[in-house]
This record gives sequence, C-alpha cells and structure tokens, in this order.
Amino acid sequence: MGNRGMEELIPLVNKLQDAFSSIGQSCHLDLPQIAVVGGQSAGKSSVLENFVGRDFLPRGSGIVTRRPLILQLIFSKTEYAEFLHCKSKKFTDFDEVRQEIEAETDRVTGTNKGISPVPINLRVYSPHVLNLTLIDLPGITKVPVGDQPPDIEYQIKDMILQFISRESSLILAVTPANMDLANSDALKLAKEVDPQGLRTIGVITKLDLMDEGTDARDILENKLLPLRRGYIGVVNRSQKDIEGKKDIRAALAAERKFFLSHPAYRHMADRMGTPHLQKTLNQQLTNHIRESLPALRSKLQSQLLSLEKEVEEYKNFRPDDPTRKTKALLQMVQQFGVDFEKRIEGSGDQVDTLELSGGARINRIFHERFPFELVKMEFDEKDLRREISYAIKNIHGVRTGLFTPDMAFEAIVKKQIVKLKEPSLKCVDLVVSELATVIKKCAEKLSSYPRLREETERIVTTYIREREGRTKDQILLLIDIEQSYINTNHEDFIGFANAQQRSTQLNKKRAIPNQVIRRGWLTINNISLMKGGSKEYWFVLTAESLSWYKDEEEKEKKYMLPLDNLKIRDVEKGFMSNKHVFAIFNTEQRNVYKDLRQIELACDSQEDVDSWKASFLRAGVYPEKDQAENEDGVQENTFSMDPQLERQVETIRNLVDSYVAIINKSIRDLMPKTIMHLMINNTKAFIHHELLAYLYSSADQSSLMEESADQAQRRDDMLRMYHALKEALNIIGDISTSTVSTPVPPPVDDTWLQSTGSHSPTPQRRPMSSAHPPGRPPAVRGPTPGPPLIPVPVGAAASFTAPPIPSRPGPQSVFANNDPFSAPPQVPSRPARIPPGIPPGVPSRRPPAAPSRPTIIRPAEPSLLD
Repeated sequence: MGNRGMEELIPLVNKLQDAFSSIGQSCHLDLPQIAVVGGQSAGKSSVLENFVGRDFLPRGSGIVTRRPLILQLIFSKTEYAEFLHCKSKKFTDFDEVRQEIEAETDRVTGTNKGISPVPINLRVYSPHVLNLTLIDLPGITKVPVGDQPPDIEYQIKDMILQFISRESSLILAVTPANMDLANSDALKLAKEVDPQGLRTIGVITKLDLMDEGTDARDILENKLLPLRRGYIGVVNRSQKDIEGKKDIRAALAAERKFFLSHPAYRHMADRMGTPHLQKTLNQQLTNHIRESLPALRSKLQSQLLSLEKEVEEYKNFRPDDPTRKTKALLQMVQQFGVDFEKRIEGSGDQVDTLELSGGARINRIFHERFPFELVKMEFDEKDLRREISYAIKNIHGVRTGLFTPDMAFEAIVKKQIVKLKEPSLKCVDLVVSELATVIKKCAEKLSSYPRLREETERIVTTYIREREGRTKDQILLLIDIEQSYINTNHEDFIGFANAQQRSTQLNKKRAIPNQVIRRGWLTINNISLMKGGSKEYWFVLTAESLSWYKDEEEKEKKYMLPLDNLKIRDVEKGFMSNKHVFAIFNTEQRNVYKDLRQIELACDSQEDVDSWKASFLRAGVYPEKDQAENEDGVQENTFSMDPQLERQVETIRNLVDSYVAIINKSIRDLMPKTIMHLMINNTKAFIHHELLAYLYSSADQSSLMEESADQAQRRDDMLRMYHALKEALNIIGDISTSTVSTPVPPPVDDTWLQSTGSHSPTPQRRPMSSAHPPGRPPAVRGPTPGPPLIPVPVGAAASFTAPPIPSRPGPQSVFANNDPFSAPPQVPSRPARIPPGIPPGVPSRRPPAAPSRPTIIRPAEPSLLD
C-alpha cells in the first residue's frame, strides 16, 4: 500500500463507525469523491492509481479511458474487487481487473476509440482504504478520431461536468508540464463548478519530460498563473516502466530522487511528488471528517439526554429485590386507578386530539345514541290508529260505546312502554363495551409485567360484567315500575279535555322555531359528474329547515330545504368510497333537491352519521320504517271508521302521544344516572379500594411482578445504548483533539483563467542558465507541445467572467510555513513574467530556500512573439 496518510485516517473512521454501530445506527460521514480531470494522456489514471496504491487501470497512448470509471473503495478485512456488471465474480488479481475494464469498455464503445457516458462501476474491498469514491474520467480531446462523434469535445466536457459539479467532490486538475498551462481545459472546467477554488488542486505531471534547460518552478511555486490551493508536481511511471512491471514503490522512490536531484525543485522537494499529493488529499478528508463531527456530536448528545431520565431508574436496578417489587406493584395499581378516572372524567393532560375516547364516547351514547334508539322504535301512525280502534272495539264488545274507554289508553301505553326495554339494554351494552376499551388502554402501562396486566384486566372486567347484570336488572325494574301505574295526574299530561281539542297537526313535536340544532360539514354524495360531482358544504340544521352554504362563514347560501314530510333512510357505503352515507327523502315522492328524489349525505365516520341522525330526530325528522312492515299493513288498513269512533281514536292517540313523551323524558334522564351509579362509579371505587386485595389473592407477588422478556431486553438495550453513546462522544472528543484542521488558503488572483482565448503570457519553462541574450528566438527555447488553441464555446467562456477575487495576506505565522497549500506566496513583481490581469508592482516574497539564486531579467512577452 503506497498511501500512508490514508492508513492513518482509517483507524479514526473505523472508531467512529464502530461507535455508531454499537448503538445500531450508521455514521453518515459522506466522504468527498475525488475526480481527476485533464487532457488526453495527461497522466490522470496514473495519479489515481498512486492514490490507491494499486496498479489496475488500463494504460497506453491516445485515448485509453473511454468510459467513466467510478471506483468505490470499501474498507474490508479481505482484499478483492468486483464489478457491478458481474457481481457474482470476485477478482483477487488486479491484472484481471485491468483486463475486465478493457473488455467492458470495448463491449459498449467498440474497439475503434469510441466513447460512452455509461460508467463502469468497480468496487475495491481492502483493509488499506477508506470508504471513498474515485472517478477516472476520459481525457479532454478536441479532434475526433476513429468512431468518435464530431462533437466529441462537448460530449466529454458534459460528461466531466456531471461528476465534478457535486459540492463534495475534490477536483484534481491534471496538466502535463510540456503543455501551455494557460490553455488547460481541466483548470477551465474546474473554474466553472468551483469559482472560489476551494476544492481544486492543480497537478503538474511529466516534469521529467520537459525540454532540457527548462523547468516549471514558477508554476509550482504558485507565482505564475496562481491557484488558490496551488500546484503539486508528480512524476509518474513511463509506458516503458509500466510494461516492464516497475513496482509503484520503486516508482515513488525514483520520483523522490528526481525532485531531490533537480536544481530547480530540490528546495521544495518536500512539497512535491505523489506522497505530498496523498498528504494534501488526506488532509482534505480529515478536514471533512472534522466538519462532520459537530453535527454528529449534537445528534449523540440529544439522544443521550433523552435516555438519561429512563436510565436513571435502571442504574441501581435489582430485578429480584422484593422491596422494589412491592413498591412497583403499589405504584402501578395506583396509577391504573388514576388513569381510569382521568379517561372517564376527562383531564387536561395527554388529551387525544384524533378521536373521542373514554368518558366522551360514553357521553355520546347517553345523549345521542340512546335518544336515537328510542326514536327509532317510534310507532307508525297508521299502525297506532289501527291498534287503538281495535282496542276500543274489543273493550266495547257487542255493545256500541258512547264514551271513550280509558282502558284502551292504558293498554296502548303499556304496550309502548314495553318497547323501551330493548334500546335501554342496548345502551348498557354499549357502555360496557366502552369501559372494556378503557380498561385495555389503561392496562397498556402494565405491559412490562404481563402477568400483572393479565390479572388486572381479568379482575376489573369480571367486576364490570357483574355490575352489568345488576344495572340491567335495575333498568328493567324502572321500566316495570313505569308500566305498573299510569299516572294520568302528571303535571305534563294533557288530560282528556285537552286531548279532544288538540289538532292532529300538533302530533309532531318540534323544537323552538329557528333554533339552530347543529352545524357541520357534510358531502352531498349523489350529484352526477356532469353537474360537478360530489361536493362538501357547510350544513346548518334548524327546527324548521336544512340549509347548506359554501363555507362556514354562512354568507353564500346554496339551498334551503324545509323539513316538512322528510324522513331519513340508511344508504350502503360505496365499494370505492371510505365515507359513511345516509339519505333524506320526501314521503310524498317529491323531489328533495333539484331533480333528486333524495339527497345522500356523507360523513367521515359512522359516529358522525349517528350524531347527525340524532340531531335530525330533535328537529322532528324520523327514520324510515321497514318497507316490508308498511306493505303488510296496507290491506288491513282499508277498514272504515264511523265519525264517533274516529273521534275516540284521535283522543286516545293524543293521550298516548303525551304520556309516552313523559315516559321517554323520564327514561332518558334516569338511564345515564343509573348506569353511572351502578356501573361506572362502582368500578372506580372498586379499582381504588379493592383491586390490590384481589391481585394479592389471585397470585403471589413475585409471579405478578415477573418482568417480561421484552422489558428485560429493553432495559439491557437502553443501558447498553447509554454507555455506547457516552463512548461514542468520547471517541469524537479524542478525534477532535488528535487531528488538526488545515485552514483554507487565502484567495489568489486567478483572473488569468478568464482569458480563455489568449495565449499564455509566458511559456511555463524556466531556463536553468541566465546567459541567454534578450533577442533569442523562441525556437531555441523549445517548442510548445499540445493541441492548438481552440476558442472555448460561449457558455464556457461566460462562466469565467466573474470579477477577480482580491488577494488577502494571511497572518505572519502562516507565512512562516513553507507549505504552499496553507499559505501560497504572493504574486511576484517581475515585469517580464506578469500575466494579463495582474497589475505590476505587487510585492513579492521569495521563498527562503534559495536566497542566492539570481533574478533573471527577461524581455517583455511581445518581444518574444515578434
């Protein structure tokens, strides 16, 4: 492995990963991906290989990398590689990896220099790497060859931009030393996506291939054509070295020797070469890890705080301590009683805002469901009149009666009172069901002790069933009492005199006119799609009408429907609908709304439907009788009555109506009181005073307070998580103190990158001798290899028109360091070497490593171009 810096980072990241794994979470460090960008045959693949420390990428002249290679490094105890396109195969020989890359490239692009943006995904598992993503990109080329398309240049640039645009990617802009740096497409692309230069590092390759007598010292010292993070020079293996299987370690030694022996680079040899590039990149990774630490630390601290309260109970926990068990049993039974009472009586803390529960549901049963059940068994007018007429005739027998018999009244009233038993008993059943639900909810807090929870539910539910029997007996007794004596002297009873004068139209008892009974949202469900489909309106129900509005402001009224001759019927819920529906219709077969014989009203729940039905009952709109019952009585209702019998029937009809209303009022009042006294209040008292004794008698304390396996596991997990969180915080603290963050270098004037169409102000070579005459022709200085200058497209040029970033000197202590990445030197004031856009007269600082080197005075650039 050739990357020592990465080997030092691996233990840090592994510690973090282990700390998070111990609490069952993943550590999201999201380390940056490293992309190499550069021209064709600039040495990009070699730079990437040196960073990994393995020899596995295809090499050669011309365009070798023809598809992006996304290389994922994954830390593992064993070393092998696998491709996404052949996951089942593991490669342990890296020569085979190279051959597979070449074969997969040819499979998509062909063998004649074609390119493709479809990436090759390679994963390398090794104990010597961090979890990183490295990207080897095709080299920037301008002239298509072979099967390459005419717009090859733009296709490759678009491909590169896709990968380097991510904010978390580090860009290695690779340029060979024998090419004009000012025309580097790699630096221009990097400038587009990273205008501040915070994540771009210039890499100068092929320093050993420069013409004899020239060097790139001024470039590497970041004086000429400066970058914010400066440049690093590297010397890669030549094609001959690669074919001769020269080892990477030997290549690194040769590179070191080159920099130490070269007179232009020996003073900065410690800041050159692949090891320094690795160190710089590793420092970037360290910085990223350190930047991630505050967020990770705050996340862990918040989890630790949330656990501390619960863990406090478990720190000195002894499961078999009898004192603890007794205390826990007493506390839990007491809390069970408090919770039961709160759910029944209501409480301000822990209010359920999603649905009704406990006492609120029982209240709805008392005041909405029970009255609705009473009215549902309301007698049918025709049946009642027929029964009264039969009763009168049967009482008179063969004689014709002159007076209205009161026995007929008593017989009809008693028959109506008996009908009250069914809805009254149903009300008790509904309340018992709600109490059972409340008990289950309250017992959830006892789930840590399954036997205790089971026994508590059994004992309290058994008691409620026992009280249910007594309550039903008492209610039946009340109804029997009402039936035993018909009190015609009741103050609300109308009496015979008033009954005879009373109009049949007063039959239907209505609330106060215009009194609002209910408001709320309902959906009219049966409007056709052609007319707008189902729509929600704000409904207002009064004693005389049903109105609906556009919204709850009640300004825009849509319709008002009188309640005369209206009834309610149930409607089955649609197959695809989750709404509950009921309908209103006219008993005289008239249209209710526009051309609709009935309007279907939809609610979100059955409870809302029952509540609206109860409200309609208060307004005098009753449910429809079963059609079968109505049809049965049609033929028998054709008998004729003489006027005297008709008057007698009408009188008794009014008397029955009056007395039954008195009985209903009395039962509606007594039912909630009876149930509260005999069932609910008794259950509360039983839980508070007797439940504990029943629990002790049902089983011994140790078996009752035996913890569930889940609870014991939860306690152990919580304690382990608590200690793991503390350990993870300590590790993060250690990493914070054991690593050093490198400050971002100050901005430099990189406006030279914006002059995309001009030549370099000075070729990036420096003669080693100062005896050259001023008029020396350029040819003697060596040719300038590389492709000719091609104007950059308009879109690319526009991205370089940002104003130059002003140069800002750093602290004196920073300048004392020779590392060009922590504090690059200022641009020197050398008249012959000033690039365009940099004003003359900028103060220069020569590095102290070569104080005796003579300053070379060169003629201005135009004289060289003459």
